[in-house]
Amino acid sequence: LNMTVSYSLEVANARFHGFSRLLFRWKGSIYKLMYKEFLVFCAVYLFFSVFYRFLLTPRQQDLFERVALYCDQFTNTNFIPVLFVLGFYVNQAFTRWWGQYTSFPLPDNLMMVVSGNVHGADERGRLLRRTLMRYANLSSVLILRSISTRVRKRFPTLEHIVEAGFMTTHELKNFESLHSDFNKYWMPLTWFSNLAAQARQEGRVRDDIALRLLMDVGELIINPFGEDDDDFETNQLIDRNIQVSMLAVDDMYQNLAPIVKDKHWKNSLFSVPYTQSTAAETLRPAFKGSTFDMR
Repeated sequence: LNMTVSYSLEVANARFHGFSRLLFRWKGSIYKLMYKEFLVFCAVYLFFSVFYRFLLTPRQQDLFERVALYCDQFTNTNFIPVLFVLGFYVNQAFTRWWGQYTSFPLPDNLMMVVSGNVHGADERGRLLRRTLMRYANLSSVLILRSISTRVRKRFPTLEHIVEAGFMTTHELKNFESLHSDFNKYWMPLTWFSNLAAQARQEGRVRDDIALRLLMDVGELIINPFGEDDDDFETNQLIDRNIQVSMLAVDDMYQNLAPIVKDKHWKNSLFSVPYTQSTAAETLRPAFKGSTFDMR
């Protein structure tokens, strides 16, 4: 199972040899990413080195050196600022990567709105809530399926999506009956909007909440992902999204614990206990600002 490699815990605290151990890890490392290109570069360099030293005459070696010096002029900072271009490229690549991460379609905000505002403990209310969230997750799957190789391999056809429970056979027929030259990931969002309108007409959701349901579902946008060690786990995100969506709008609907007085009800001043390993933190003075003690 391919997993996104994260070393955040290993570098959370400064330790002896911490950076060195992180530097020589293989999974998710620059070595694993570039070793094929590095081997090709070494092979090409070795070929030209042998060719220059053992197969060329002194006159040919002199001509080879002149050509090399001529080409070296174009790699000088006067012509091509390699370091500047490389830094600019890395900055742009990281900005794009972070933008992809922050735009990933998570259903958390939407499922909270659906769970708290689409009312009805009967079977109809439960069906509405689950169907709304299923449509939202279906749109996300259709988006990722068109741009993520991992998701495409998991759901190679629409029948696989039906088998997984994101779409019914009737919905598949409606989906395929609409002919379009473009990606139809927006169709489940349209179903969501129409179903939310039905819930409003039935008196199960207020008008203002219905509008918010439509603005929230519109935030499900696309972003590309691959299969490298450090790429996002789109398949696991799909599993997580559909599971927490149904839990939030079905199992957790009106499933509240009794409201009781909290442990510190009678105490206006109280402190939260520390474990033995964190007890030393209680001796540290509270930070009140850099100019608090200024005279």
